[in-house]
Amino acid sequence: MSDQAALAPGAGRGSALLKWLLAGLLLGLVAPAWAAPLKVAVASNFLAPLEALADVYHRQGGPALQISAGATGQLYAQITQGAPYDVFLAADQARPQRLVAEGAALADSRMTYARGRLVLWARPGVELPVNGLAGLQRSSVTRLAIANPALAPYGRAAREALQASGQWSVLSERIVQGQNVGQALQYLATGNVSHALVAASYTRLDEGPAGDHQPVEAQLYAPIRQDAVILSGTASADQARAFLAFLRGPAAADVLASFGYRPAGGSR
Repeated sequence: MSDQAALAPGAGRGSALLKWLLAGLLLGLVAPAWAAPLKVAVASNFLAPLEALADVYHRQGGPALQISAGATGQLYAQITQGAPYDVFLAADQARPQRLVAEGAALADSRMTYARGRLVLWARPGVELPVNGLAGLQRSSVTRLAIANPALAPYGRAAREALQASGQWSVLSERIVQGQNVGQALQYLATGNVSHALVAASYTRLDEGPAGDHQPVEAQLYAPIRQDAVILSGTASADQARAFLAFLRGPAAADVLASFGYRPAGGSR
């Protein structure tokens, strides 16, 4: 009896605690570990695909994504200054690699999640060259928008393609640089330029600018491999790894293909 009397209060507290936990779960007072959104910094070219992926991921039980988009170079600068992101989806391989070298990202998390392509887009009524970028006539270009090559990999690729095709020096006075590839597309959509060199993924947007577009010859620019990395300061490393695993899976591959990205493997 004495033992039972001594155990009774503890058993009562345990029972009460169990009831509180159950009630909390039912009322949402005890949140699951993944209740907080995963903070993802993403290159502008990949914003729309990521929003689509976030929806699929959340429907599969993953946490919501809190997305911040910008030029890869700008996001890299923010991260080095302490921006509290969990995952960085860059438009190149250089910045994630640099973050790993600087101790700001987890080395074993770095992976290529997509390979991008470049397109030449022309406003309605403006003809595209028949023979590719080299056939672009100076007289038909009022202005040509690209992303800033120093900040955005798609801007670097655009500059490489223009240089390789002999158009960089010909059109230099008519080239307008946006802070990122999204701004370059905006210049086209608002009629401020006649042409733009932007990510092929934008051609899949329902609300994309009017006009025609054509792929830029892949041999004119270095492959655009887009790497992801988990940042060292994250408090959600497990959730971040689960999300990157999702990016490597078949459901994500279908979304990537629908936006015109190539699989992570391959030479170009």
